Amino acid sequence: MGTIGKKHLYEHVPKSVETSQGGKVTILWNRQVQTDRTIPNNKPDIIIRDNEKGTCMLIDVPISGDRNVNKKEAEKILRYKDLTIEIQLMWNVKTKVVPVIIGATGTISKSFGKYVSNITGKHEVKELQKTDILGTAHIRTSESTNAKLQ
Repeated sequence: MGTIGKKHLYEHVPKSVETSQGGKVTILWNRQVQTDRTIPNNKPDIIIRDNEKGTCMLIDVPISGDRNVNKKEAEKILRYKDLTIEIQLMWNVKTKVVPVIIGATGTISKSFGKYVSNITGKHEVKELQKTDILGTAHIRTSESTNAKLQ
């Protein structure tokens, strides 16, 4: 897995499947999971499968209004419950859902730090909030520019 060559993280478009050297970790981006039984919610935003540790994380990163952050966390955990069970059975890995929800203006829940700490790497909450706010501003600027052109 390489480094991100973009100036802004919100401009980065990842590959749909990325595997580390030696195949220890596989990251699936926006990929549907094929299961033995029909599961309606089988496409989380990111799946990180650590073959060495025998773990799997289903990460969902929804866009949320600031008032709905806590509600969205609970929704995402429930939404992927069946998929979590199915992956544990099929891949023989310990699996958990990690909702990463930041409101449009940077609002986070009290549980945010706990969830993000499950993801390997250095994650500073303030930097994640800043990236979220800049991404929101970028989208709003693009929308207003497009509206003026029409």
